[in-house]
Amino acid sequence: MSNRVPLSILDLVSVSEGQDAGEAIGHAMEAAVLADRLGYERLWYAEHHNTEAVASAATQVLIGRAAGLTSRIRVGSGGVMLPNHAPLMVAEQYGTLAQLFPGRIDLGLGRAPGTDRMTAHALNRTSADPQAFAEAVWDLVGWFSGGRSHSINIEAGVAAGTNVPIWVLGSTTSGASIAGQLGLPFSIAAHFAPDQVEDAIAVYRQMFTTDAPTSQISEPRVMVGVNVLVAETDEEAQFQFSTHQQMFLSVRRGTRHKLLPPVPVAKVGSVSEVQALDSMLRVRAVGSPETVRRGLESLVERTGADELITTTYTYDPAVRLESIRLLAEAWGLEATS
Repeated sequence: MSNRVPLSILDLVSVSEGQDAGEAIGHAMEAAVLADRLGYERLWYAEHHNTEAVASAATQVLIGRAAGLTSRIRVGSGGVMLPNHAPLMVAEQYGTLAQLFPGRIDLGLGRAPGTDRMTAHALNRTSADPQAFAEAVWDLVGWFSGGRSHSINIEAGVAAGTNVPIWVLGSTTSGASIAGQLGLPFSIAAHFAPDQVEDAIAVYRQMFTTDAPTSQISEPRVMVGVNVLVAETDEEAQFQFSTHQQMFLSVRRGTRHKLLPPVPVAKVGSVSEVQALDSMLRVRAVGSPETVRRGLESLVERTGADELITTTYTYDPAVRLESIRLLAEAWGLEATS
C-alpha cells in the first residue's frame, strides 16, 4: 500500500487577534487559490457558530466564493451540521453550487450542532437522532439524483441530476456505524477527538454495505483529520503550533477569544493543561517537512486512511500559506501552473 494518499484541507476561517471576519475570509480565499494550484484534493469549510475565533458559519457562501476563485480542487462542507438545517434547503443550496461548479462540490454531513447548547437551540431545525439523520440523508440522495425526496412529495429541481457526493462526518464508533450502514464515505475527526479512531474505522469497514438505498460508493473510503503545521525547522513549527494550542485551551477554559500570537510552550498553560492538550491534539504532524512527511506516513499506515484532511491554525496568515506550500512539496503533490 502506498503511503502517499491524497491530501485535503479543512478550513475554519480562523480570525486572529487584530483581524476582523472580512480579513480572515480574504486570507482563507488566498489559501484556497494556493491549495488549488499546489494539487490538494479537496478544500472543506467547517460549520461553527457563536465564536470569535472562526468565521466559517455560512459554509455554502464560502464554498461558492472559493469554487469561483479556483479551477480544479473539489470544494465542500466539512461539514454541514444537519440538525441546524432543513434538508430541503441543504439540497437546494448544494444543488445550486453543483450546477454552478459541476463535478467539484462535496457535501459532508455531521450530527453535532457545531456550537454551544444555547446557540444550537436557536439554530435547531432537524433531529440529531440517528434514524432521523439517516432519513434526511435518504431524502438528500433522492433530491440530488431524481430531484424528488423519498419521504415527502417535494421536488428540488435545482438539485436533480447533480449527484452531489455525500460524506458522513464523525468521531466515534456510533458515527462510523451510521456511515457504514448508509454506504457512504466516512471522515473521522481525529484531529480533535482521537480516542476512538482505530475502533471507529474498524466499525465503519465492518458495517459498510452497498445495499443501502443511500449508498454512493462501491467500497469503504476513510478520510482522517490531522493537525498539521510545517515550517523550516521542528523548533519553528512547534513555536507556531502554540497558537493552535492556545485556541483549544481557551475553549477548555471557557474564555474564547481570537487566535493569539505564538509563545514558547512553557507559556501556553500549566503543565497539566499542556498535557491535556497534547492528548486531545495527539493526531498531529508538526515540524520540518521531513518530520511531517514521516508523521503522516505513519498515520496512514496505522489507520489505513484513503485520504488525509489537514487543519492548520496560525496567528500570521503567511505562516499558514507557507505550511500549505511546504506540505505539498514534502508529500509530492502535483502542482499546476
